[in-house]
Amino acid sequence: MGESAAPPAWVLLAYLVSGMCFILALRGLSSPTSSQRGNRFGMFGMALAVGTTLVHYHPVGSQMLAGVAIDYTLFAEILAAIALGATMGLVTARKIAMTAMPQLVAAFHSLVGMAAVLVGAAAFLNPEAFGISDPGGLIHLSSRVEMGLGVAIGAITFSGSVIAFLKLNGNMSGKPIILPLRHVINLGTLAAILGLIAWFTQDQSPWIFWTVAGLSFAIGFLLIIPIGGADMPVVVSMLNSYSGWAAAAMGFTLHNSAMIITGALVGSSGAILSYIMCRAMNRSFISVIAGGFGGDAVAAGGGGAIDRPWKRGSAEDAAFLMSQAEEVIIVPGYGMAVAQAQHALREMAELLKKEGVTVKYAIHPVAGRMPGHMNVLLAEANVPYDEVFELEDINAEFSRADVAFVIGANDVTNPAAKTDKTSPIYGMPVLDVEKAKTVLFVKRSMGGVGYAGVDNELFYRDNTMMLLADAKKMVEEIVKSLG
Repeated sequence: MGESAAPPAWVLLAYLVSGMCFILALRGLSSPTSSQRGNRFGMFGMALAVGTTLVHYHPVGSQMLAGVAIDYTLFAEILAAIALGATMGLVTARKIAMTAMPQLVAAFHSLVGMAAVLVGAAAFLNPEAFGISDPGGLIHLSSRVEMGLGVAIGAITFSGSVIAFLKLNGNMSGKPIILPLRHVINLGTLAAILGLIAWFTQDQSPWIFWTVAGLSFAIGFLLIIPIGGADMPVVVSMLNSYSGWAAAAMGFTLHNSAMIITGALVGSSGAILSYIMCRAMNRSFISVIAGGFGGDAVAAGGGGAIDRPWKRGSAEDAAFLMSQAEEVIIVPGYGMAVAQAQHALREMAELLKKEGVTVKYAIHPVAGRMPGHMNVLLAEANVPYDEVFELEDINAEFSRADVAFVIGANDVTNPAAKTDKTSPIYGMPVLDVEKAKTVLFVKRSMGGVGYAGVDNELFYRDNTMMLLADAKKMVEEIVKSLG
């Protein structure tokens, strides 16, 4: 990595091809029908980029190209590191449950952020090896800017992702932790970080570099702690964007165009997705970046379960109502994911279709704990893609539906989002399930509340029938009744 000269043409070409693969991967992942092809493009592009980097920049690769004796000890260390990482990734991917995918993504983001910090620290401690300094050891001005920004964004990504993981995994309460004067503290800390990075361009003293890193770790915690559980899907998406920009900044430091391309793709796509999700939740995009959005509303809004009369139904009641319907709209949520009920749900839908019932699936943009959570689960159960509709395409259909079958989707079906200004989800577009002639709501018990910490007034509507049981068991009982 010590070369400051431009890399050979074949290296630039290989990085360009890998960048094109990443673009094709994103394009493929935009649709369930092409997602596997998109994954293959991404895997090939990453393998090409890593292989090119090892061959051209690493001492072992340089020795191979020069035809000199190879340091097999170093070569073995590289292979061992690759094997260790690949084994950890493979085991994790095979063992992780779909319900734990959001926290897994948050954990991966934290690793990307820490990698950026470690690369920046290595470059600062040994700039000659990275080719970013003059013979006197003075780091180039442009490299100081890139290094400072990369370390700052990486540290924020790491600490913020750790908090997001703890909240999603249940190790920390999903309720926002509101600090006094948090906006003043956050703005002051961010201003200090930017000021120190500017100072670092003129003075490469170690204390400036490490202070930037320390303050950035701190601001990551401070930005995510005040954010409530209802807004976690946007947080995960935003941290994804941060990890991309951290990688891009480190790409400039390392003079690695593949990292720049990849980081820019991840950063921009994550930012665009965050913006789309903010619109879906009626949140301000700027407030996402500032941290603590939605926190005041949660602190002020209501919370616990409402003590009001409600109607309870059975699997037989649900089977009869749906078999007599002309149209049934199924609304999946996190409860379906926890119970792994998607396969039983598809079986139920197939039986209804045999009875001449039109079946559709309504997906809220933030149903579950991360973007696309429900889509992936339904695709896993081989639900036809043409039966799955997003909120804006299906909402007008509820008023014409005979039955809305809600399975574990709490916050995204709560009418209070349209009427209660004290609610933490007020203003968030929700699925208009209450407009269906009958609402069947599958829920474990009446005691629990949604991830936002508020009860759902839909439970107490006259046209709602509560089906209290484990989601998978309830759907399986409905399937038996239909059969």
